[in-house]
Amino acid sequence: MKAITLRQPAGLANLILTNLADPGAPAAGEIRVRIHASSLNAHDLGVVTGRLRTAEGRIPMSDGAGIVEAIGEGVTAFAVGDAVVSTFFPTWLDGGPTLADFSTTPGDGADGYAREIVVRPAQWFTHAPQGYSHAEAATLTTAGLTAWRGLAVDYSLKAGDTVLVQGTGGVSIFALQFAKQMGAKVIATSSSDEKLEKARALGADHLINYKRDADWAAKVLEITSGRGVDNIIEVGGPDTLGQSIRACRIGGHIALIGVLTGFAGQVPTAKLMRRQQTLQGLIVGSRRHQIDMIRAIDANGIKPVIDRTFALEEIADAFRHQAAGKHFGKVCLSI
Repeated sequence: MKAITLRQPAGLANLILTNLADPGAPAAGEIRVRIHASSLNAHDLGVVTGRLRTAEGRIPMSDGAGIVEAIGEGVTAFAVGDAVVSTFFPTWLDGGPTLADFSTTPGDGADGYAREIVVRPAQWFTHAPQGYSHAEAATLTTAGLTAWRGLAVDYSLKAGDTVLVQGTGGVSIFALQFAKQMGAKVIATSSSDEKLEKARALGADHLINYKRDADWAAKVLEITSGRGVDNIIEVGGPDTLGQSIRACRIGGHIALIGVLTGFAGQVPTAKLMRRQQTLQGLIVGSRRHQIDMIRAIDANGIKPVIDRTFALEEIADAFRHQAAGKHFGKVCLSI
């Protein structure tokens, strides 16, 4: 079968197309899945460029969607022909967080989905949403579930709330779509007026170009009549967190899901304390969270925004497109 492996030292030039042995039939409790699509995330980019360390010869990509080809003894949750999508933390099935690292995450601590066929425990997958293409389903594992958890699990968003989404990458666009379906108002930020207009077309109520309005927290307070927003999908990290604290209401919630501006920095802790806000760090979610999200998608019909799809053999070009920051929504691989 075709697969991509990552040679060390990591780098896009060391993403190698190769042929690997067929994994064979599933054992008890396992399923065999023909992978048809994956999608790119900041985490995957960190792995393939060496920002995050992984093993020699690792098969990258944390997201995978495809069709069940065979089931092992005792598997009752899936049948041959089912459309399925992978989970980010295969051993986190339910309950509160149980992991603080990526040791079990496909494409990082374990081999991922940049390949044609996998045989894995059935619990590593869930059913895909009804009517989704494989590429659409593949966007859910990381980006979709991260947005869902930041809105519906850790915060419990309700109609009438106001949400701020930073940028127009996969997580932020999912958060915009989910928030609108839940009846919330959304403020979207970007450095591109063109992308902001696309966000408006998806339902964003207010738009802020943070290059033109560098003090975007003041703009948020102006829009909300001084109150601040209820929930912020914080993807920037240290360079944006201070403004997020200012822009969030007293008693509000900030979902810290990204470190695009760095791994460490100063936090205005006194301001966070005075405003009595919840700063919640999170990494994706559990299998149960994913099942709940997909049930909601089946009910509301949300479809992900896919900017562009590349062939598996074009994986390095796909990552270059992602790294350039010109995409709106998700970048996918067709396998």
